[in-house]
Amino acid sequence: MTKRKGEIEKSEGEGVRIGVYVCHCGVNIAGTVDVKKVVEYASRLPNVVVARDYLYVCSDAGQALIKQDIREHKLNRVVVAACSPNLHEQTFRKCLESVGLNKYLFAMANIREHCSWVHEHQPQEATLKAIDSVKMAVARANMLEPLETIKVPVKKRCLVIGGGIAGIQTALDLASGGFEVCLVEKEPSIGGHMAQFDKTFPTMDCSMCILSPKMADVVHHPKIHLFTNSEVKRVSGYIGNFKVEIEVKPRYVISELCNGCGECAKVCPIEVPNEFDERLGPRKAIYIPFPQAVPLVYTIDIQNCIRCYKCVDACILARGVKAIDFAQEPKKVELEVGTIIVATGYDAFDPSILEEYGYGVYDNVMTGLEFERVLAPTGPTKGVVLRPSDGKVPKRIAFIQCIGSRDEKTNQYCSRVCCMYATKQALLIKERVPDAKVMIFYIDLRAFGKGYEEFYKRAQSEGIRYIRGKVTEIMENPDSKNLVLRAEDTLLGAMVEAEVDLAILSVGLVPNKTTKMLSETLSLSKGPDGFFKEAHPKLRPVETLVDGIFIAGAAQGPKDIPDSVAQACGAAQKASILMSAGEVEVEAITAKVNEELCSGCFICVSMCPFNAIVAEEKSVKVIEALCKGCGACAAACPTKAIEPMHFKDGQILAEVKACLAKD
Repeated sequence: MTKRKGEIEKSEGEGVRIGVYVCHCGVNIAGTVDVKKVVEYASRLPNVVVARDYLYVCSDAGQALIKQDIREHKLNRVVVAACSPNLHEQTFRKCLESVGLNKYLFAMANIREHCSWVHEHQPQEATLKAIDSVKMAVARANMLEPLETIKVPVKKRCLVIGGGIAGIQTALDLASGGFEVCLVEKEPSIGGHMAQFDKTFPTMDCSMCILSPKMADVVHHPKIHLFTNSEVKRVSGYIGNFKVEIEVKPRYVISELCNGCGECAKVCPIEVPNEFDERLGPRKAIYIPFPQAVPLVYTIDIQNCIRCYKCVDACILARGVKAIDFAQEPKKVELEVGTIIVATGYDAFDPSILEEYGYGVYDNVMTGLEFERVLAPTGPTKGVVLRPSDGKVPKRIAFIQCIGSRDEKTNQYCSRVCCMYATKQALLIKERVPDAKVMIFYIDLRAFGKGYEEFYKRAQSEGIRYIRGKVTEIMENPDSKNLVLRAEDTLLGAMVEAEVDLAILSVGLVPNKTTKMLSETLSLSKGPDGFFKEAHPKLRPVETLVDGIFIAGAAQGPKDIPDSVAQACGAAQKASILMSAGEVEVEAITAKVNEELCSGCFICVSMCPFNAIVAEEKSVKVIEALCKGCGACAAACPTKAIEPMHFKDGQILAEVKACLAKD
């Protein structure tokens, strides 16, 4: 354990001396709350030595005022009434530390979100509520105790989960910084969804031309250990010292012997739908997902393999080696890492639950991701635009936006990429079928990124028609397999009907199917949208509430490639800061166990959401580096043997009594 040098603490016989600072926050607080009245009231509270107001207490000048008062008035407790502690508690803690005062001798009253903002039209009531909030914070400050922080070593190795563009960028950035990286991807190849794309918007660059060099860099980098066809099964430990168990699934092909020649696939008699092509084309039972796969090693789909052994003979005949091994079994690999970055990406929304669009019923209704494979030169049609029902070139094509996004029945959030990928695909259609008539039915067009507005205008200039209205129904002509779309054109205020050869549903992004399992394995929170939740949406967008675990890319929420790469760089930087330091100071607000009171019922063990409590012979032990001081254990303990520091019963009850007390 470490203790700050020169800490100013309450010594034996020394009285509590509190300073109260009320922030105007410009007009965010002072526009509603009578700040002067709050200060005047606070100055009369027990043990308050000084009470002041300031325009922005969080500013450098505001913090300087606090530091000066600590020195001059010998303050040993500080209360700040301002905004949410989520925003500035750490700011003021550092302020206290800089002048030698223990940072846990600080209390914060939220009078912005809790008072001025929610009672904007009730200034008198907002002021009274702010006074109560300050009174409670002062009562609690009287009961605060200095706490000691601990430091834990951090291993200089990072686990990256997910091998899409975000995971690849994260791994390369960390490895370039000299750190060891273990990159785990559940599919046989890295690349993720970006490997499925033909072009990228708005520049229309070849997707694989951008991605392939990065994939090659990953496999050749001496600092990166690549685990494909693998899954993270268990994670234990804490920041700086995580223990990870990975299951490497058998390929039934010896990676060191396979050179990706493909002779085995040529003789394989079994064909099944190709998942990489969104099941629009076939693949063999022994396969690589796509020609640029990394690693370029074949995999046997053991569920569909009939064990005819023709692939074995072909391998021996072509190369004189036996690279195929049906005796392979799953293998467990155990790793120790200091940090973890989750970059598991997204899945495309399944529109089959929306019966009005006929997906899965009508042949010529496709998703945007399926059509992406049609456009790709390595796809099932080699980039030729054909419709599924008869293999003919469609001349009338409609895109339908917001499928599985901005919808009360499915997902309320915007998926952020659909408007632009539909625009991109529409331009590619016009490029390959110049006389095609393309229309895009949209609710609101989102062109927020760099170059996106210009991209949209380019599409308009090339004859792509944008119709503002929601398609309510798709019907099929059973003879021609053409589709009739019914929609309301909200700009014209009229119902419209359009017959098309092909309808493309611009499906939104949903959390990857592994998100639920990983959230339990890593004790990570999820937001209402089902994606991994960040510690703070503005100030800590790549961090999670579990120290040492970060998120990047679409695992955190829908985003395009530039934003995914940017967030991946940010996550890599955050992880490298921890690993560069070699050690990290852990929050001191943890649970403490009184072994004399502990009955050994172990209820707290099952209650802890962070797996921070372990059962011992007659009592329990709290792993301080894992504990978040949430108090779930203390609330459940029948003998009151466990107590969260900084939130002791006496401290909480002091606030309650202050709130209920009459002046």
